[in-house]
Amino acid sequence: MTHHSPRPGTRLPLALAAAFTALLGFAAAPAQAATWSSSEPFGSYTTPDGYTLYNNVWGSGAGSQTIRAESASEWEVTADHPATSGVKSYPNAKKVINKPLSALTSLTSSYDVSVPASGAYSTTFDIWDSDYDHEVMLWVNHTGAVGPLGTEQATVTLGGATWKVYKGDNGANQVYSFLRTSDSSAGTVDLLPVLRWIQQRGWWGDETIGDVQFGYEITSSPGGLDFTTRSFRVTGG
Repeated sequence: MTHHSPRPGTRLPLALAAAFTALLGFAAAPAQAATWSSSEPFGSYTTPDGYTLYNNVWGSGAGSQTIRAESASEWEVTADHPATSGVKSYPNAKKVINKPLSALTSLTSSYDVSVPASGAYSTTFDIWDSDYDHEVMLWVNHTGAVGPLGTEQATVTLGGATWKVYKGDNGANQVYSFLRTSDSSAGTVDLLPVLRWIQQRGWWGDETIGDVQFGYEITSSPGGLDFTTRSFRVTGG
C-alpha cells in the first residue's frame, strides 16, 4: 500500500500530525515476512544451523504448493493438489546424520504440527541410510485415503509410541513403515530403538544413517490446505 504525505505547504497541528504519523506507521507495518519461501517444485534452503528445507513437489498430476519458513523449526506449506490418487509431494525439513548405527548413542526428534481435517496425507518422518537403499517411515498422523507400502509385519511399542509395522519394496529401495496406532500432532520420538529394532529383525545391517527428514506426504489437498510446523528438532547423532 502506498501512503501519500500532506501536500507541500500544508501544516497539521502538532498533536494531529503525531497521531497521523503513528497511524501511518501502524498501517504500513507489514506482516512478518518469511526468511525463505518458494513455490518452485524443488525449491530448497539450508538454514544456518544445518537443516535443509525442501518444497519437494515430485508426484505426477500435482498442483501448486508454496513453502514459507522462518527456520527448520517454524515453517508452513500451502498445497493445492487435486483429489486424485498417488503422492504429489513431500515438503520437509532434513538433518543429515552420517553415522553408522553402531556409532549412535542417541537420536531423538521432537515435533509440533497443525494439519488439516480434510485431504489425504500423512505427517511422516523419512529416515534413509546413506546409500538410499533403505527407507524408514514413521507416520505420526494421517488423514484420508493413504496407506503404507507392503504388508503388515508386527505391532511394536518403541521410541515412546505403539506402531503397526509394514515392510515393502518400491523397486528402488526397501521401505519400512511404522504407523502410529493413534494420531499425534506433537511429541518426541526416540528414533534409535526403532532403527535398532529393524536391525534385530535382520532387515538391514550396520547401516550408516544419512537423512532424517520430517514433513507432510501429500496425496490430495483440493482447494488449498495449510500444513504448519510449529517446532521440529533432531538431537543426538
